[in-house]
Amino acid sequence: MDYTINRMIPDSGIDDVDARARTALADHGFGVLTEIDVKATMKKKLDVEMPAYRILGACNPKMAHQAIGIEPRVGAMLPRNVILREVGGGVEVSAIDPVASMQAIENAELTAVAGEVRDLLAKAVAAI
Repeated sequence: MDYTINRMIPDSGIDDVDARARTALADHGFGVLTEIDVKATMKKKLDVEMPAYRILGACNPKMAHQAIGIEPRVGAMLPRNVILREVGGGVEVSAIDPVASMQAIENAELTAVAGEVRDLLAKAVAAI
């Protein structure tokens, strides 16, 4: 089972894809709660160069509330990370597959919610 939902955005820069990703996520009920500029962090902490790489921590409040109501400790696995990384020819977008990440928790009700979140994330990634 793949653990991410992926899409390649050809001939685009990371800033353009970042803006498009935020819009697509918002259009599907997600807000971006966190942002990590991995490239800048690696340069600052390790003095190494790498292609642009960002992690957006996306959360759908309705679905998060529902999941926390089912399994209160599931917050340790939130928010849902979406990565943007420069690769040859464009930017690859990868969102964590909530169903794959929730396999560690044996709860059919939570798995059903994760499936709904996966569908929303897949639609958001496709809309970028």
